Amino acid sequence: MLILLVVEQATEGPWSNLKSQVIRGMEEKQDGPYLNKETPLANAVFWAARKGNLALLQLLLNSGRVDVDCKDGYGTTALMVASYSGHYECVHELIMQGADINLQRETGSTALFLASQQGHNNIIKLLFQFGASSEFRTENGGTAVCAACQHGHGEALATLLKNGANVHDQLSDGATALFLACQEGHVDVTRTLLASGAKVNQPREDGTAPLWIAAQMGHTEIVKVLLLRGADREAHRKDGSTALFKAAHKGHLSVMEELLKFSPSLGLLQNGSTVLHAAVMGGSLKAVSLLLKANADPALRNQNMELAEDLTKSERILRLLRRPVLNGEG
Repeated sequence: MLILLVVEQATEGPWSNLKSQVIRGMEEKQDGPYLNKETPLANAVFWAARKGNLALLQLLLNSGRVDVDCKDGYGTTALMVASYSGHYECVHELIMQGADINLQRETGSTALFLASQQGHNNIIKLLFQFGASSEFRTENGGTAVCAACQHGHGEALATLLKNGANVHDQLSDGATALFLACQEGHVDVTRTLLASGAKVNQPREDGTAPLWIAAQMGHTEIVKVLLLRGADREAHRKDGSTALFKAAHKGHLSVMEELLKFSPSLGLLQNGSTVLHAAVMGGSLKAVSLLLKANADPALRNQNMELAEDLTKSERILRLLRRPVLNGEG
């Protein structure tokens, strides 16, 4: 049979047993016109979709022995596999064969979500052309927009937004698409989102704002973009820490420099500590020096009545902290 010939020619190495699986699938008696999930022919369809083997995919689907929407144990369809793998012609063929574009896996992912995650912009356009919806959510609230932003796919994001996707999409924990882009350091995606109306100060449920997460991750250019677009330099998480506090603790000097240009608080914060305390706890001599040059006060005590110098045993940091006091006495 022609199917077996194509399978034989297309499968080598780790897939060399696919031919025997297909033969068994064709010999087994099936209930109804289509195979159940994870049968040999269904596996062959998944393999063809993943590898981009259009000829084999067409033969399998045209055989009438396998459902175009057959699923694996996780609810994955061949259309999802082809969309994720970036095989445009296979995606088109599956759609022409009647594949349901908006089916969801057990996790909630759709073909559009997976194509967006991988940045396959031509497939995203094709899916939209045939009725894909950007409103479906994964089990953690993720959408195609969230996926594109998290993985830094600017062209995919532009296509999604052009086709009506929501720039304000967010995960179940409140993390917005902008938050995800800032967390991963995707500058162009961040700019696109802000230009499209994303809220620069919208926090996650725990109070973490895009500026805070960018500062923690050390993404200097993102921090600069957010500050210029009006990000609140004093925004704090529920634990009371600010972006500068976190950058100081992490020793992200270039991030600190950008934040200090906007005169953030150097005094006692809502977490009962100061950014100088954070820098000392982080152990960065350069971070401590930078804050002292910005007039951070080493005489301020935290909520436990500790000076910054009480939090370190580093002689170099101690000398730096005590130097302004000695100069003042002189």
